[in-house]
Amino acid sequence: MDTLGLLGDGFAAALTAENLLWVLVGVLVGTVVGILPGLGSITAVALLLPLTFNLSPLAGLIMLCGVYFGSQYGSSTTAILVRTPGDMGSVVTTLDGYQMALRGRAGPALFTAAIGSFLAGTVSIVALTFLSPLFARLAISFGAAEYFLLMLLALLLVATLTTGSTIKAIIAALFGLWLATIGTDAASGVTRYTGGNLHLINGIDFIVVAIALFAMAEALRVLSHPAGKKLKPHAVGRITMSKEDWRRSAGPWARGSVLGVIVGVLPGIGPSLASYASYILEKNVARKERKAEFGRGAIEGVAGPEAANNAGVGGALVPMFTLGIPGSATTALLLFVFTMHGLQPGPQLFHTNAPLIFGIIASLYIGNIALLVLNLPMVGLFARLLRVPQEMLYTGVAALGVLGAYALGFDQFDLYLLFIFGIVGYLMDRYGFPAATAILAMVLGPLVEQNLSRALNVAGGDPFVFVQRPISLALVIVSALVLLGPMITKVIRRQRARRGGGSTVERSESTEEPAPAAQ
Repeated sequence: MDTLGLLGDGFAAALTAENLLWVLVGVLVGTVVGILPGLGSITAVALLLPLTFNLSPLAGLIMLCGVYFGSQYGSSTTAILVRTPGDMGSVVTTLDGYQMALRGRAGPALFTAAIGSFLAGTVSIVALTFLSPLFARLAISFGAAEYFLLMLLALLLVATLTTGSTIKAIIAALFGLWLATIGTDAASGVTRYTGGNLHLINGIDFIVVAIALFAMAEALRVLSHPAGKKLKPHAVGRITMSKEDWRRSAGPWARGSVLGVIVGVLPGIGPSLASYASYILEKNVARKERKAEFGRGAIEGVAGPEAANNAGVGGALVPMFTLGIPGSATTALLLFVFTMHGLQPGPQLFHTNAPLIFGIIASLYIGNIALLVLNLPMVGLFARLLRVPQEMLYTGVAALGVLGAYALGFDQFDLYLLFIFGIVGYLMDRYGFPAATAILAMVLGPLVEQNLSRALNVAGGDPFVFVQRPISLALVIVSALVLLGPMITKVIRRQRARRGGGSTVERSESTEEPAPAAQ
């Protein structure tokens, strides 16, 4: 049977009363979980796993996939309103989304995030439906050396293209990489930087650091205002997007959707890197007069990353379905659900269990529409939360941050870390060190280390493994250009300025009139 016929059968299965109910439950729970800081899709899927034991494979996977998609929608809401990303994929949304909220443009920011998420989600599901084999071959072509270089390139791009000081961005990235090394080395079993503290043997949870550097740091900044100085609520402003907003968002939606799918299919990376890559892309393609807006409330800085983030979710399902390799941490849990029901994702899955796979894909189309219908009417309500006095609003943010951090492992030590990193985040924000760069480095740190070790082990320690294949060689060249490009550009500009200055002096001297003779 052809793909369209299988998809039609999938819709017939997904639109039954029972399965439709689980689609709606999944996207609703996912949205709520995405809004709550500290939970995220991984925690939500883990908590709901026992519920799937009593459901059919199709119903259970439909619900969990709905949670996965819904959490990406919801996580952008608090990222925009109170600078608190609900999931790692929305960290980059805080850069411009929160600035838009401060300027009374929370409505357009939420609006472009919701529509971009819907469009990108649709693109990713179409890619999952029709292009899975092609993307699977693309993912296979990447080895450990290519993954290491790809992630290293991502860190270099974020550090060199960030708004503000490049040196401070590099320091922030090194700080994030250091945090990623704390704990037990997976290869050798040796503990590192724990100071003998048993709580640090398993490392520091990314979510705790993310809540601290963003939510707690912002709460500290707002609540530390001088006594007696009353803070005004943020202005709400216009709720819907203007024609100019639609025009400026269209390109980022399209580019973010395509980029998110491509990055999402790379196993182990998932949506988080896709959103960063989209932000860098939008900043590079923006007109010269608009580049300065990035980091200060550019709508492109919300539209592109949110589209890429949600497209990355569908993209992450491709390697899981076609290769049996999880494309992200959440799809690793979904892979467990497959095996729990006696199913083995891989190249034969589309042949042996086509009705199940296309039932899941059909449910994603339905869930994506349900998320748009659910989120757009709520934009006005969410934006009006900014009318709450800032003291009350950010006290609530801090309380939710504490609750979210404690709920991760019900460990009091996590609260100590939350307080410490909250102060660190406050100081980073005050002195211009980008927290988002540190977070990306912390996310990619373990993957960078693992792939570096794996590549060198396979090659017997030969460093030339990173330039032996065309893809890895191309990544090395691009990384070198990114690292050296700004310095080369500065040198060229200085030489041009000197030449221009010299020619100007010569012209002025040649045209100067001779001094009158002395009388």
